[in-house]
Amino acid sequence: MKTYTYSEKKDTRSGFGAGLAELGRTNPNVVALCADLIGSLKMNEFINENPERFFQIGIAEANMMGIAAGLTIGGKIPFTGTFANFSTGRVYDQIRQSIAYSNKNVKICASHAGLTLGEDGATHQILEDIGLMKMLPGMVVINTCDYNQTKAATIAIAEHDGPVYLRFGRPAVPVFMPEDQVFEIGKAIQLQEGSDVTIVATGHLVWEALEAAKLLHQKGVSAEVINIHTIKPLDDKAILDSVAKTGCIVTAEEHNFLGGLGESVARVLALNNPTPQEFVATNDTFGESGTPAQLMDKYGLNSNAITQKVLKVINRK
Repeated sequence: MKTYTYSEKKDTRSGFGAGLAELGRTNPNVVALCADLIGSLKMNEFINENPERFFQIGIAEANMMGIAAGLTIGGKIPFTGTFANFSTGRVYDQIRQSIAYSNKNVKICASHAGLTLGEDGATHQILEDIGLMKMLPGMVVINTCDYNQTKAATIAIAEHDGPVYLRFGRPAVPVFMPEDQVFEIGKAIQLQEGSDVTIVATGHLVWEALEAAKLLHQKGVSAEVINIHTIKPLDDKAILDSVAKTGCIVTAEEHNFLGGLGESVARVLALNNPTPQEFVATNDTFGESGTPAQLMDKYGLNSNAITQKVLKVINRK
């Protein structure tokens, strides 16, 4: 069994900031817009080095999306930055009409997603954003797992021609993916090979899936762990190849089970190879105030919850 370790924890939003700063040095067409959250989005380095390529829009997120769409007409590659709730729910009409429908080359970069936003509570903890964005035709949806992967994804999406939703978070989490990784949109990463169950996880739940695999190994269960960083387009082949071996699957995400990764996987299985599946996700509910650890425990989004769902799904084979 392969063992993953980490030497430090970093927030994934800082990975975005580092990736954006690197793009500022290498791609003169990249511009950045922010809705009065420069510090929270870690955009300072890009701004310091490229002040003429930054636009502070203020608390006017809908206007920010419209401006970003317009900038693409002149060949610019705009990266918008604000909280995930304000990046999607508040501006859905503008994204649908001005960006997705028009297939504009805008990169919608969203921090503070999910329950791990923590103490700010339910009004800011969006758990529906993946569903909102993946249903827009042509929209790429990416949810990264650690600092290194977020940095790599930020750099990679600048080369993709079309709208992208990049989702990341606030808390410091283990850094375990390679620093020199090549990020491929739509290409899942097998982290752990196994024969008894497939665990596909996204975002902050990837590390928890690896921890669950350790617990399961102690119980004699061999778990295959796959990092699904791109929810749309989904790597159907990686999922189908894995369940062909294991015969059952658990999906894990920091999102409502309605409309998220789990439902996308279920569709692939239903069309190609119906397979027992269990979901680790929020159960059609809003969040509440608390520390990230408290909330992830209460809502069943951790390694213990994944372990229990694995034991349940194996019994359904």
